[in-house]
Amino acid sequence: MWKPPEKIKFETAVTTWPNAERAAASLLFSPLSHGAMHLSSRSWVPAMVPWRATEDGYVTQHNVDWYARFAAGRPGAVVVEATGIRDVPSGPLLRIGHDRFIDGLKRLTSAVREASGGQTRLYIQLIDFLSIRRRPEPAKFFERFLHITDRHRQALGLTDEAQIRATLAGLPAERLRAVLAPREIEDLEFGFRERVTDTHLPHIAELPAVLPGLFADAARRARAAGFDGVELHYAHAYTMASFLSRTNTRTDGYGGDLANRLKLPLEVYRAVRQAVGDDVAVGCRYLADECIDGGNTLEEAPQIGTAFAQAGMDFISLSRGGKFDDAKQPRVGESAYPYTGRSGFECMPGAISDSFGPFGRNVEPCGLVHDAIRAAGYQTPIVAVGGMHAFDQAEAVLQQGKADIVGFARQALADPDWFAKVRSGHGAAVRLCQYSNYCEGLDQKHKTVTCQLWDREELNAPGVAKTADGKRRTLAPRWTPT
Repeated sequence: MWKPPEKIKFETAVTTWPNAERAAASLLFSPLSHGAMHLSSRSWVPAMVPWRATEDGYVTQHNVDWYARFAAGRPGAVVVEATGIRDVPSGPLLRIGHDRFIDGLKRLTSAVREASGGQTRLYIQLIDFLSIRRRPEPAKFFERFLHITDRHRQALGLTDEAQIRATLAGLPAERLRAVLAPREIEDLEFGFRERVTDTHLPHIAELPAVLPGLFADAARRARAAGFDGVELHYAHAYTMASFLSRTNTRTDGYGGDLANRLKLPLEVYRAVRQAVGDDVAVGCRYLADECIDGGNTLEEAPQIGTAFAQAGMDFISLSRGGKFDDAKQPRVGESAYPYTGRSGFECMPGAISDSFGPFGRNVEPCGLVHDAIRAAGYQTPIVAVGGMHAFDQAEAVLQQGKADIVGFARQALADPDWFAKVRSGHGAAVRLCQYSNYCEGLDQKHKTVTCQLWDREELNAPGVAKTADGKRRTLAPRWTPT
């Protein structure tokens, strides 16, 4: 992952924790209701992909145990990982693109309710993504993947396709850049990746007609499976975020100025709301700042949030960065990963950082969106995430009106009992995330995600579930209050 040039090492440390009385009186552990969202506390576990589903997208017992483990700490809400709305191969990522997935998802919702004593609300993040391929071997790219055009014929003065392919394969890099188009160079050096602006492709052109129905059907299945709500994934490198982005230059009314870029996200929301009714929470996650050249900035973020609040969303969760646009070049045979560039660092800042540090980088942007929505007359709750690990840190965000809910992602992964420990006055027992991004490295390789702070602890104890190679435990050890 990209690191700032300053490379300042930060240590996670908390000097004071609240006693049980102070925790009980806090905003963080107070209830919140808005629309169809009813939380017992303002604590939130954001969506994190643990790579525990089957290759066909079905729920496994590892999925069930994973979410039940978070629920045992009784946060206000847990958001299930990005779950594909299409019934297409996507590796060990959960899917909800067909009714056959409902039964497995029911097992998951039931387990969360049981583990939390009904205290934790369970939402599911719904995602659509476009095709991306691995970086090809150059010989295969020129032999099989490159579409030969008149541009190549004219540049090389050749007409025979086989000869053109052979000639291109032997050209030095500088000469290739003069012959190939920029997208062809990218396909060679990074792997082919579809964009929402590729409207010459029929299935890309028809996305505005197709996606509202796909999201609505997925939300209907989520309701049938017992979820309390859905989070529409409008963030990072994926389809809906790409429609929202300044980089969306479509000319069919769904790109260009912000009003047009908002059309499809709002149409998706309305279709989902119609599918699930008013008693299922519907919100979204989008980017306060894309953190890329030519992308959305803090200028657009308040306008986007206000449009979503006006439409009637029950909550808005804000993230930042995580784009393909500045991703690191992958190795041959691997796919580009949208969290390896500067925007990826902004999404998941590590302990080695700039002078600002890895903690709370998205708080002030959240505050701007929060203020804009309140100024427009809406009370839509805002979820702030990013390097949250301490009670005083989270409580300050709420007290200062920067957000209404605080999300703990990597910290909850490091210690799913954070919420139970802090609430009961046992904060000193919290296992603090060190922000080494060990978990992110596993995610990048599509390996079962665990935390290095516990995944080898009591590895051979009876009943401990392990990864396929037997080298790591899959769940954090249970906490017993003393």
